[in-house]
Amino acid sequence: MEIAFADGRIFRLPYEFLRVHSPSAEVRGHGPGQEVLQVGKRDVEIRALEPIGSYAVQPSFSDSHATGIYSWQYLYHLGENQDRLWAEYLEKLDKAGASRG
Repeated sequence: MEIAFADGRIFRLPYEFLRVHSPSAEVRGHGPGQEVLQVGKRDVEIRALEPIGSYAVQPSFSDSHATGIYSWQYLYHLGENQDRLWAEYLEKLDKAGASRG
């Protein structure tokens, strides 16, 4: 997904990246240490994208995940920190012996 912001920044966020960093409780848990590592999301796609007021969007992914509400602020955070967040995700997969599959 390509997203442009008023400050001129443009980010290209792969669907897999967005899916594994979903702000939903299903992924983040309900507190620190309750995060659920997302595996096997390499080929996930966004099937629909619904606006949530004027502050966010809610994608529906091809793996039936549709509960994450991505605020513009969160999307900007993901874009600014994409390289670091992706590297951390790959490291967690490796430590878990899991794959993007």
